[in-house]
Amino acid sequence: MDILRVEGLTKVYGKGETAVAALDNVSFSVKKGEFVVIVGPSGSGKSTLLHIIGGVDFPTSGNVYIDGTDIYSLNRSKLAIFRRRQIGLIYQFYNLISVLDVEENIMLPLLLDGRREDKARLNELLTTLGLMDRAKHLPNQLSGGQQQRVAIGRALITNPALILADEPTGNLDSKNSAEIIELLKMYNERYSQTLIIVTHDERIALQASRIISLEDGKIISDEVIRP
Repeated sequence: MDILRVEGLTKVYGKGETAVAALDNVSFSVKKGEFVVIVGPSGSGKSTLLHIIGGVDFPTSGNVYIDGTDIYSLNRSKLAIFRRRQIGLIYQFYNLISVLDVEENIMLPLLLDGRREDKARLNELLTTLGLMDRAKHLPNQLSGGQQQRVAIGRALITNPALILADEPTGNLDSKNSAEIIELLKMYNERYSQTLIIVTHDERIALQASRIISLEDGKIISDEVIRP
């Protein structure tokens, strides 16, 4: 079953002679439980694509369907709710709230949604992510690798349909990078968590089940590495 369907996605910045097409009629689908990596040179449109799938940037034309919902047919407030519940976003620079501790950062999507704290889910994530002894620490008391683990916990707390990660290891050394990718892979394999990662790192790309290559806003290859 397709958890994600992207149809004719185009994103143009600017107008007239200064117009630049960041994405040019991009279409593909992703099945539930797939681990997909999107690669391409700088300026190829891969981050733009991820942000549009994630509902944080709007397409010029085209459609994105997540679990059957046409997300850009929703009004802004409904889109915000859908995004919070169904999409987990992980960024290169963690984007943690500096005055909230580890537990509070992870729980933030539930609090924003007015939902009760799920202590069992929180404890399971803290244990799996190796953060149980850091639960009350603030972000500035954590290493980069630990901060990215918190960001992963925050993305997973709502059991989203999709996890989208934009260069999640771009700010980490090779040891921490490998550990972060292993964690994401574990969630993909153990829980069939659908995972889409944008990366420059070939070592990450080769661990995915499928690699989509972008160039000049177009898909130039879409290759299944392992079924």
